[in-house]
Amino acid sequence: MATLEEPLEIGGVTVPNRLYRAPVLECAGNGPDAVDALIEELEPTAASGVGLVCQGATIVRGEGGCAAPGMTRVHDPAFVSRLSRLTDRIHDHGSKIFAQLEYGGLRSMETWHAEYRRNHPDLEQLAVSDLPWQLRLLDRVGFLSYDPHVLSTDEVYELAADFGRSAAYCVEAGYDGIHLAGANMGIVQQFLSPFYNRRDDEFGGSPEARLEFLALVHDEIRDRAGDVPLMTKVPAETEAPPSPIVQRKLSLEDGVEIARRLEKIGYDAVVPVQASVAWDMSIVRGEYPDRAWDLEDLQDDYETVFGGPLRKRLVAVGNWLESLVYDFDPAWNESFCRRVREQVSIPVLAEGGIRERGQMDRLLGDGDADPACDAVGMARPFYAEPRLGARLLEADDETRVICESCNNCVVPQVTGEPGICRTPDVLRERGKLEQDGAYERE
Repeated sequence: MATLEEPLEIGGVTVPNRLYRAPVLECAGNGPDAVDALIEELEPTAASGVGLVCQGATIVRGEGGCAAPGMTRVHDPAFVSRLSRLTDRIHDHGSKIFAQLEYGGLRSMETWHAEYRRNHPDLEQLAVSDLPWQLRLLDRVGFLSYDPHVLSTDEVYELAADFGRSAAYCVEAGYDGIHLAGANMGIVQQFLSPFYNRRDDEFGGSPEARLEFLALVHDEIRDRAGDVPLMTKVPAETEAPPSPIVQRKLSLEDGVEIARRLEKIGYDAVVPVQASVAWDMSIVRGEYPDRAWDLEDLQDDYETVFGGPLRKRLVAVGNWLESLVYDFDPAWNESFCRRVREQVSIPVLAEGGIRERGQMDRLLGDGDADPACDAVGMARPFYAEPRLGARLLEADDETRVICESCNNCVVPQVTGEPGICRTPDVLRERGKLEQDGAYERE
């Protein structure tokens, strides 16, 4: 077993403890204030003692591919060089910072954001293969809008090179490692998944071929950025709708095998994640965010984003139905992480529904069971408590985050709003903790 306070080696880099901030949207963009916004968002996490800060998904190309407004792009070396101010501030507190690289593909705003589509009429989604019939149906009824460009073999190589170039820019700016967004329906998951990937070239067909894109990205990053620590999320599409709606998907066994092969390829750590083939609440399980949907100052923005009041209501209803299916489940990736850790010797990082110090200790091996992981991470709780690490490190097993997994922080982000806690009870509790000095460190 290991304790939360013990250091962890990831690809030759020593992370000072095993608590990390999982990637989550910062909505900082690339404007003149982007670096300051990222410092304001991420530095409190490092100052609170968290060992590893994973910056939220950043886009490796200059156009398209953003899953939400305000995502930061890291394709431009001039801009990325400015991020050294951020990495320096994180390092000042003794923490490490990894950049998560992403490209949305079919998940991109050009699929679901009505205003963005109007402003970018010629922008196509990049697709791994022709659309599955389920997505063609959603397009036909007008719920989503698809105009995909299926990547040629040469274009797959060029996309992988963009990941490599962006990784090199980030390392030059002081990032300690690279984290690939391998789940949550991004382009990497679309290559891995039999639901999306029906290619007949070297990047499709067999499970081994569907893994070739990640192998190519690995080689590009190694060639351009050197031996920087490299990790990725590993999906298991166990939460996909049942057959006959979705018959082709990644099973839990498939996910374990992907992790095993990634270690052989040369990845330094993996983050197993159970999710759906769609971008839904399987990745942010919890309550229906009624407060967020009722915010008066965002009603017009919601209608602009979704294409009118009726479509806004339909999305809200869909959100409510998903909350019934994906109710909160403590440490919902535990079984997947445990199975992966039995098969690999590289670090396994766990996230998803981890909310208590005692739960963290158990996942790390405090008790009769073998460890399920080597580090534990959280995302939304840091919206509620930016300096959460100060309360969890050196704490007793009854210490719990104040985040209620209500998801009121998530929905406004479709309009470009920052990820902040909007739940009064939680904010009052944070205020009490601040007055009591709970976030102060010696």
